Amino acid sequence: MGTLQGRDLLSLADLSTAEIRELLHLAAEMKAGKVNYRCDRVLGLLFYKASTRTRVSFSVAMYQLGGQVIDLNVDSTQVSRGEPLADTARVLDRYLDVLAIRTFDHQDLQTFADYAAIPIINALTDLEHPCQILADLLTIQEAFGDVSGLTLTYLGDGNNVAHSLLLGCALMGMNINVATPKGYQPDAKIVAQAKAIAGDRTQVIITDDPKMAVKDAAVLYTDVWASMGQENLADARIPIFQPYQINDELLELANTEAIVLHCLPAHREEEITDSVMEGKQSRVWDQAENRMHAQKALLASLLGST
Repeated sequence: MGTLQGRDLLSLADLSTAEIRELLHLAAEMKAGKVNYRCDRVLGLLFYKASTRTRVSFSVAMYQLGGQVIDLNVDSTQVSRGEPLADTARVLDRYLDVLAIRTFDHQDLQTFADYAAIPIINALTDLEHPCQILADLLTIQEAFGDVSGLTLTYLGDGNNVAHSLLLGCALMGMNINVATPKGYQPDAKIVAQAKAIAGDRTQVIITDDPKMAVKDAAVLYTDVWASMGQENLADARIPIFQPYQINDELLELANTEAIVLHCLPAHREEEITDSVMEGKQSRVWDQAENRMHAQKALLASLLGST
């Protein structure tokens, strides 16, 4: 994975198909205990949003690689008092070896990448969530082997997770159906980018028909109907999004061997029912664990561990 050393990961489209396949292979080997990478490096976490899985999985991954982690509380930094991001980026660049950032505006992430020479990792912005999709692809690979040719259906809000899924599926040769209520579709530029990547190899379908979208799908995927920062809209969205709930009835329309994924945290009985989340087709907990393995492989590749 020498091609990734020193690079940023701001979007899943920053990676080639071959690089994603190599990352997934390395993550699987690390998970199985077949590869032991070691590094003496420092990872910084700069999170403007709440986090459980991303924060803990990155921390554990770095510790297991032999590195150290500094969790930078934004409220305790000069960023909270108005220090320009460019200045903060140039200072952290002198202290850290890699920096993972969770923020609202994707442009803020780009600013850090522009002014810091160390690898910058997108740990979630309002536009994309690439590290989540690496874990998702690892989970799908564990269930089906080769992911190419499979159909993934995403139901719910056309948010950052939907955006990265569109790009990830297109890169990996998977068909993707995104079913959202009208007015909640994913960003048109991301859809166009995914279609350009997919070419005539696979299909990228945007629809408002959840039943059509899940028919014969191998993977059903959902996320909360109101993302962080939109909590005040949650109650109003429930009746709009109700037809897109992953429940037993909708799951029956998918492939009989279909698996169900959710990036968490979940609002049970809203976007997904308790029976499906705890059912035999759910791979939600494997998916959550795989955050650590996928990010461990990513850190090793960006840092060039030995």
